[in-house]
Parts: sequence; structure tokens; C-alpha cells
Amino acid sequence: MEYELNEAEIVLPSHLSFKKIQIYEKYPKGQARNRHWKNLKQIIRDDSVRIQHPDEPNYVNIATPPSMHPVKRICDITGYEAPYYDPRTNLRYANTEVFKQIRALPNEYVQRYLALRNAAVVLK
Repeated sequence: MEYELNEAEIVLPSHLSFKKIQIYEKYPKGQARNRHWKNLKQIIRDDSVRIQHPDEPNYVNIATPPSMHPVKRICDITGYEAPYYDPRTNLRYANTEVFKQIRALPNEYVQRYLALRNAAVVLK
């Protein structure tokens, strides 16, 4: 027996739970969305209009109070966290292999590394 289907009258709901809702269905024309994104120029303009306390940080005045967290010490050679420093050269290092490299560096290179960190010291 073969079944033949002629113009079945199946009533489907307007929204199926497994089907993605299109944006134009979710937000009909003229209806505003809840989220409004602003670019930096709009944020600065809005901040300048409002009267704020002069010490309060905003997008125009980025000056903020100093951090409460301790400063991370970074290895001058590798860029990893450096728990140690060499008292002879004042360079920070992460492990013993880097320490051996630091001790083998000429004084001129040590001065350059210290200058990069703004800690230039004349070594004897």
C-alpha cells in the first residue's frame, strides 16, 4: 500500500523552539533594542556634559590612584617573572641559566639592559 499525501492541512505554530529567531522578527521596525552601544567620541562627549568631581577618573582624565597590588618584577633577559636579582649587576633574572648568561655579559650590555628599565647605574 502506498500512501499519497495531497495538500495536507497541518497547522504549524508561528515560532518553532528549534528555529533561530530572526532579528527583524524579534525587533519589529520602530521598536528599540535594550542595548545601545556608544563609541569613544560619544562617551567623551557625554562625560564632558556631566559635572564630575575633579578627582574621579573618567575617559578624559585617565589618572587613577596607584595600584594596591605589589609591582611585578620581570626578568630583564627573558621577560618572565623574576624572583631573583644579581647584586653585582642589579639585573633581575628568572632562573639559574639566565643568571649564568648575566654573569657572562660585558659591562656595556649590562648598562643597556639597566637603561631599558630606567635603572641605569654606573657599575665599577
